[in-house]
Amino acid sequence: MDILQAMRVFTRVTDSGSFTAAAQVLGLSTAQVSRLVSELEASLSTRLLYRTTRRLRLTEAGERYLQRCREILAQVEEAAAEASGAHLTPRGRLRVHAFTGMGTQYLVPLVARYTERYPQVDVDLTLSQRTPDLLEEGHDVLITHSRELPDSDLVAQRLGSIYSVVCAAPAYLRERGVPQCPEQLREHRCLRLVDPVYPGDWVFEREGEMQVISPGQTFQVNVSEAMVQAAVAGMGVCLLPSFVAAKALREGGMVRLLPEWQLHERNLYALYSSRRFLDAKIKTWVELLKVDLPRILERDSADLDNPAYWA
Repeated sequence: MDILQAMRVFTRVTDSGSFTAAAQVLGLSTAQVSRLVSELEASLSTRLLYRTTRRLRLTEAGERYLQRCREILAQVEEAAAEASGAHLTPRGRLRVHAFTGMGTQYLVPLVARYTERYPQVDVDLTLSQRTPDLLEEGHDVLITHSRELPDSDLVAQRLGSIYSVVCAAPAYLRERGVPQCPEQLREHRCLRLVDPVYPGDWVFEREGEMQVISPGQTFQVNVSEAMVQAAVAGMGVCLLPSFVAAKALREGGMVRLLPEWQLHERNLYALYSSRRFLDAKIKTWVELLKVDLPRILERDSADLDNPAYWA
């Protein structure tokens, strides 16, 4: 027996005053309506209605049960309306994960813009140096970057591309000289950024030519913002993701080296679980990323390609 359907039938019978009238409203036969009410009474081991040939009357237990049925059915309808409207109106908690540097530089300002536009959404932004399992850890959207499309059952929206940039502090370069080619970096103190996305070696590419430089072990750190501080302090030459390097160059603490070479280009993706019945908060967040992130990436790329920031 479908208990909710039986509750609906029982409530309709009491409202309409007869099995026949309830059957007409519900699109059932009178026998079906009578059987459902009888099965409901049997399941409860309680008589809910006194039946005569002319009228129906609620028992005392039936009056109490009717009130409960109305409350339960109202809550079920409210829950259904809320769930079915989840793909229409952004509301609730949006859980986003990203790598630390990416989240700090790009996503925090975009979250502020998003919550201003959709005040019924609360955003839980998690930043770390690993790629979590989206479903197991309860995230709605992962922002990640890789050379190729991630191999998974998740939906992937490409948001643009990022790459790496070699930088150093002007004071360091005045003392040690400016390298003119990747090979000359072997004469410099190269700092190691330990990052799960980027390889340990620095892979320089230009028109089919490739050169590989291994940074030293004298200093290494796993957060790019900390690497900026070390390089600005004159500790050596560093390799930074473009979204961190652009800010550092604009602030004047470092300059770019070897701009004619390409390093570690990666695609930037938003990953989420399904296109079907997509929750409105996920849909609107990804749409904002697709519009705003390419603009930010283009701005940073223009700064990185500006000779004013080169050594």
